[in-house]
This record gives sequence, C-alpha cells and structure tokens, in this order.
Amino acid sequence: MAVYRFRVAFEDYEDVYRDIDMPAKGTFLDLHRQIHKTTGYNPEVPSSFYVSNDQWKKGTEIAHLPAERKKEAGVLIMEDIRLSKFIEDPHQKFYYIYNFDRPYDFHVELIKILKEEEGKEYPSVFRSVGQAPKLAPAANFPLSEDLEDEDEDYIEEESAEQYGVDEEDDYDVMEDEEEEGEDEQQEFGFGEDDY
Repeated sequence: MAVYRFRVAFEDYEDVYRDIDMPAKGTFLDLHRQIHKTTGYNPEVPSSFYVSNDQWKKGTEIAHLPAERKKEAGVLIMEDIRLSKFIEDPHQKFYYIYNFDRPYDFHVELIKILKEEEGKEYPSVFRSVGQAPKLAPAANFPLSEDLEDEDEDYIEEESAEQYGVDEEDDYDVMEDEEEEGEDEQQEFGFGEDDY
C-alpha cells in the first residue's frame, strides 16, 4: 500500500509545519483529525479542504460539518472521500481552512509517496516543527457560518449618477481649458517649442 507524506504548513506562520504520513486509502477526515492531533485544536468544527493548483487557488471543496446550504449544493464530505481520489500530481496541493468562525488557513502539499513500512501504524507524524499558534479568542458578536462566501453574495451595480455625473453630460470641460491655455501661450509669445 502507498503512503502519502503531506507537509501541512500554516499560511501565516511558514516556520510552523507538520509532515504527516497518511495511508492512500485514508480519508480527508483522517487527515483533518491527524492535523489537529498535532496542533491541539478541536477537530469537531466546520472546516474544508480545497483541491488546489500551484498558486493555491481553491478548486473542489471537501467539507467537514458543512452548512445546510453547502449540503444542498452537493458539497463533498470529508469522511466519504479517500485521499487517493484527488492525488493527480506527485506534488498535489490542497488549501485547507480550519474553523470558518475563527479560521486558520493551511497549505497542504504532497511531498513524497512511500511504501508502507511493516509494523508501522498510520497515520503518523514524521516531523513536527514549531508550535501551533494559540486559537483566537471568541468574538463578542455572532459570526456567519458561511463567512468565506459573504463577499461573493453581495454585488452592487454601479451607475454614473452614483458619482455625480449624468451620462448625458458633455465631457468637453477639459477641451475648453486646453483651448484657453493655448490662447494664453500665444498671448505671451511662447509655444510648445520654447520649453
């Protein structure tokens, strides 16, 4: 059986990372839980992996404890999806958001494919570097459970009137000023060639 070695790094704390060995038949939920065994964070909060490219652009979402809206939209669920289903590249990347209420973002990259060692239990932590930052304190106001999509839902149409300009206005104000400037140059006896 193949074993995937993932490097899991905090996006904002690049010197804090974990190298985790996962069996290819393991699920995204197994990886999620293993990450938080090493951070000490509660794994039972809404979180998601996103299949990513080399620029960490988020693609297909694989969620844990998704909001009802996401379930209705048919989001993939971590416990149902094996890691091997989305390993298409020897350096496959996943963007991972832990806890949408007070999120931490992670970069998860496949760094090596190994053979299973006899007698070794998986998943396992191969290397642990740096201390996980303390979780942010709870906010004093309710947070949206779909915080990550908030900006996408609000699009305001812009109109010219909003900025105090009517579309019917003639835009020859600048032309009038240019003509006045040319008259002044001729009046004082100098033109463009004199500069």
